Parts: sequence; structure tokens; C-alpha cells
Amino acid sequence: MNEITSNSSTNAAHSDRIRVDLQLIADMIEPGTRVLDIGCGDGELLGYLTRTKKVDGRGLELSNEGVRNCVAQGLPVMQGDADRDLRDYPDGAFDYAILSQTLQATQRPKEVLSELLRIGTKAIVSFPNFGHWRARFDLMFRGRMPQNPNLPIMWYETPNIHFCTVLDFVALCKEMDLTIERSMVLNESGSKLSLGSQTRFSNFLGNQALFMLSK
Repeated sequence: MNEITSNSSTNAAHSDRIRVDLQLIADMIEPGTRVLDIGCGDGELLGYLTRTKKVDGRGLELSNEGVRNCVAQGLPVMQGDADRDLRDYPDGAFDYAILSQTLQATQRPKEVLSELLRIGTKAIVSFPNFGHWRARFDLMFRGRMPQNPNLPIMWYETPNIHFCTVLDFVALCKEMDLTIERSMVLNESGSKLSLGSQTRFSNFLGNQALFMLSK
């Protein structure tokens, strides 16, 4: 009986292990809050937040497969496009609007950011950093579009259409008069680096970036 209990605990713990960048997002979310996960994929983050933080969570996902996977887990996810369907949500409907690894694939990133902070009190945005040293190396010395574990898809198949660096994103937030409440980058090993006053250094070493924004 004790052995069965131990295995069950191990399985439960294993089920709540999520990607490092998603865990960092989850750590920013207050329990019991209202959350919209845009581009939620297979529901990894949304499911985790529902289980561990008891959020009132909703999802928006473009792919049929992603929606099916989410619904199979009992997650309330609708099929939709961040470029078109965010306008259907009322002002202030959520405490957090999350856009994880999706901004670079939207048609109108600036408008999407505005929508996030219309429907959410705070927006949490993450994206691959095209200012990373490996991306620069590929372009400068190989003359090829970057392809690495963070950007695994070839240029002719990638959904990424707006390539963004940490410095680009910080400049856009300034242009839109948005407040950056928290910011960090992850290096290739998944270690967290705070931007602080070292934005250019982080832009060079950061494989992906993560921001919490408010108006």
C-alpha cells in the first residue's frame, strides 16, 4: 500500500513538470485569478495553472489539434486567431492575458499587445530573441537564416513572420507607453538572467525573453 502511494505521488509530481519558460510564467500568476492563455497549444501551461493555482482559466488556440488536445483534458479552449478574435473579449475580462512564444507569429504584433492590455490587467509575453549571439553568427558567418533548438523550423516553413529582439521589444513598449513590470531572458541552458540595466548584454546572451507588462 505504501509503495502504491509513493508511485502515485511521483506520477502526480511528474505530471506537473512543465517547460522552464512556462514555469516562469506560472510563477508570475497569482492563485485564483482570471487567466486567458492565447496560443495555448496543447494546454500545458493552462492545465498546470488550473491544477496548481486554481485559476479561472480560458484558452485561445489556432490549431485544430491543439484545441482537441485541450478539450480532451477538460480545458475550456476555443479555436481562434490572436490577430482577429481578441476584439471579441470585453475590457478587463481577465487579470492576466498570456501570449507565450506567439507574438512573432502574429500579423500585427503592436495591435495584439494593445488588445492584451485591454482585456487583461497585466500581459505576460514571451518570444524567441533574434538578437541572440547564435542567430547573429548564422547570419554573419554562415549567411543563413537561424536554425537552432529554439528556432528549429526552416525559414520556408516557420510561422514566425516578425523577427524581434529584446531591444526591439523594449523600444516598442516605450513607444506604446507600456510599463515593464518584470523582464528576464533565458540562456541556452535555461538559466534565468534579469535584464535590469544590462539590456544589451541580455540581448546578446538571451535565447528567449519574457516580459510582464501593464499600462
